[in-house]
Amino acid sequence: MTQNPHEPENQPSDAPVTGLNGFRFADLPDPKAGDPGGQVVPLDSRRKVRPSDDDTEPAEEDEFFDRETVATEDRSLGGPVDPPDDDTTYVPRKVQRRAPIVPAALRTWRGIRAMLAWQARDAGYVIGYHAVRSPKYAVKTLWYAVPGLFGTLGRLLHWATAEEGNWALRQYAADRNDPETWLKLDKQRQRQSRWRWFVLTGGSIVAAVGLLVFALADLPTWVRWATLAAMLPVLARAGRPADAPITDRVSEGPRYRKLTAELVRRALLHCGISGINQAVSKDPNAISFPTEIHRDGPGHLAVIDLPYGVEAADVVARRGRLASAMRLPMDQVWPEPGAGHPGRLALWVGYQPASEMKQPAWPLLRDGKVDVFKPFPFATTPRMETVNASLMFRNWLVGGQPGSGKTFALRLAVLAAALDPRAELRIYELKGVGDFKVLEPVCTEYGNGFDDETKARCAGMIRWLYKECERRSKRIAHYAALGKAPENKVTPELASLKGSGLHPLIVAIDEIQELFLDPKHGKEAGDVCEKVIKLGRALGVILLIGTQIPDKDSLPTGITRNVNTRYCMSVADQVANDMILGTSMYKNGYRATVFQPVVEAGWGILAGLGTPAARRSYEVNSDDAQKVVARAVALRTAAGTLPEADTQTRQDAPTYDLLADLAKVWPAGENGAWNETLCGYLSELRPDVYNGWASEQLTTALKPHGVTVASIGRRIDGKPVTRRGIRFDDLADVIAERNRRNGSG
Repeated sequence: MTQNPHEPENQPSDAPVTGLNGFRFADLPDPKAGDPGGQVVPLDSRRKVRPSDDDTEPAEEDEFFDRETVATEDRSLGGPVDPPDDDTTYVPRKVQRRAPIVPAALRTWRGIRAMLAWQARDAGYVIGYHAVRSPKYAVKTLWYAVPGLFGTLGRLLHWATAEEGNWALRQYAADRNDPETWLKLDKQRQRQSRWRWFVLTGGSIVAAVGLLVFALADLPTWVRWATLAAMLPVLARAGRPADAPITDRVSEGPRYRKLTAELVRRALLHCGISGINQAVSKDPNAISFPTEIHRDGPGHLAVIDLPYGVEAADVVARRGRLASAMRLPMDQVWPEPGAGHPGRLALWVGYQPASEMKQPAWPLLRDGKVDVFKPFPFATTPRMETVNASLMFRNWLVGGQPGSGKTFALRLAVLAAALDPRAELRIYELKGVGDFKVLEPVCTEYGNGFDDETKARCAGMIRWLYKECERRSKRIAHYAALGKAPENKVTPELASLKGSGLHPLIVAIDEIQELFLDPKHGKEAGDVCEKVIKLGRALGVILLIGTQIPDKDSLPTGITRNVNTRYCMSVADQVANDMILGTSMYKNGYRATVFQPVVEAGWGILAGLGTPAARRSYEVNSDDAQKVVARAVALRTAAGTLPEADTQTRQDAPTYDLLADLAKVWPAGENGAWNETLCGYLSELRPDVYNGWASEQLTTALKPHGVTVASIGRRIDGKPVTRRGIRFDDLADVIAERNRRNGSG
């Protein structure tokens, strides 16, 4: 029988075998004990094999090896076949991003001015705070200066005696009744005290001479006051108690909470977004910052890469929770989708709430000229950056509840257009308060009020716009054939060419819901207005409309779908928000419901000019608007485009009476007439109004009047033919009822 090489030679066979580290093999279960779970464990399988020092033969250890652990080898036999799963992407050195040499806050004059302005305001506040309390500080300084003087003299005398040097050792020797040691230590103290007394005596002589010079010499008054002003605070500081400071603390809380990565992470975790919470619970670094948090205007900007699958819009939609988690006012926290990918968030936190920040003046208020083909300053961001807007090839929809600043924002766009002498302005405000009255001198057509006559004129202007689009389309085709209208659009050269008939035409209608809800003109005006929006954009016809809280009746959906620039100011609910901005905008976090009317007038969500975001239109009051209009009048007078007073350029602006015209052209002896027949007669009567009308358009125009359009049958060549038409009895009854209501018959 071969003996185990690790077993002691003289050990009894029934004794437990002990291995390395004191492991007893007898502790293993006995396979003969009848235990159903027992099994024979080969000893070789319990040994850990590792390469020996010469890498030729494996060395064995009598160490018990747990199969639930993973052995880490000392040396790797080769690299992994597949690269490790790592999120790091190799970037060539020449395209690696580097930190900017000049900080972001110092790269623009705007950033430098904002930073200096904030520091100046903060320093000014502190200086003003202490300046108001300076009399109290002066009294306290004089009060503490006297004990400070005597306390200083006492401390100098105590220092000269050198009592503090080895006082503890001398006291220890005295406690042990060791006079010899005490005397030695006291001699050492005396040696230190001698030179200190010399220093103190010399300093006293110098101080006495200085006091005599100060008292008797002919010194300027400002020198004496400056010396006292320098000495008294020093003496007062030495004489005041430790718990009684001379100056008061600026006891208000921090005016700005510095933006840090930890603060941002904590705020994001409290937004209630499950994707963020689950990702961070598995990986604390799931929220990352591709760039350092830095100053940006009057605040700090943090660019954040959210966890995989989380969009920045999810955080924007929870702006209220984000501000609550940061313990800041809501109008101080401004999250926006960042550039790069949908999961990148740009979080800007201001030094103070936006409602407390002073908005700069409109850049075009004092001077400047506008080219409607180029952007003009329209609004500011929460960071007080200027946002430029465009008029040409765009139609605008501005909506909001009363007090949101809707009319001022719409008027601002018209004021900018007035500074382009080429632009023709036509304005109707259906509220009747005269907010646009200041622009009347530069308007070709102006209407104010919500009476029937004004609404009828406005409806007539919209019909004229459709005819104008038809005329301009022919002019565009003409110039396109000459190679002067690339892409069949109005160009700046064509707009400036006299006689081209393609000058910019800016039409603004405020409170347009009054027209669309009118039973007589509303349906037709909505249909024609939608056509103008679709056709006029490329023809130089720009429509700017303003409305209060909209619905499907006050603002037809065909109009909202085709307007490409939308400015939603304060609204009350999600329905109104999406009616102005578009479907799902509220769900995506673009919510104008957060703005308070009157308090936050001018704020809104601006869409169509880049990424939708919160913007504040420049405020131009009526007095400033008059100054802008005066400059516009001067520009138009010099260019020869100022409209003449008391003239009406649009000859077909006066309305027509459809019912009376139908009665005039009604076929004699006929009780019923087809729509297509009546349209032919109407076009002969008023070709400038009815030319191009079809049966469907006549049906739409008659619906508000209550005239029934039904099927009317006739026999043509012996065959029955049925088409849509009206009966003369129904027309006569409607005309009679209208005359009765108006008291004219």
